[in-house]
Amino acid sequence: MPEIKIPNLNNRSRQYLFKNKLSIKRKSKSKLLRESLLMVISAFILFLINYFIPQKKFLINSFIENFYKIYITFLDLFKYFYQILLVAFIFSSFFVAILLIIGALYRLYRISTRKTNKFKF
Repeated sequence: MPEIKIPNLNNRSRQYLFKNKLSIKRKSKSKLLRESLLMVISAFILFLINYFIPQKKFLINSFIENFYKIYITFLDLFKYFYQILLVAFIFSSFFVAILLIIGALYRLYRISTRKTNKFKF
């Protein structure tokens, strides 16, 4: 039996892949001027905000120390999370062990109280 060739409809030609997807219009000079003025004003506002921040040198110098403290706190978080998981495992395993003991005792009780050779039809 000859093999049937099924055309792959998902394989589009690459030359038409991005056709009519991008607009290649140029921006007008007035729009470019407005955008550049907005960028300059935003930059000056950011410089002004940075100028009014007190104790910049102290903040920059304590930057590495703050990262170290964050790292230590993060490690403590994992330590406490491990302890919480361990306590949760202890409680859940204790609960499961009690259920297993109760189930075993109940089965032993049923075996000891079973009447011999009585079948109910």
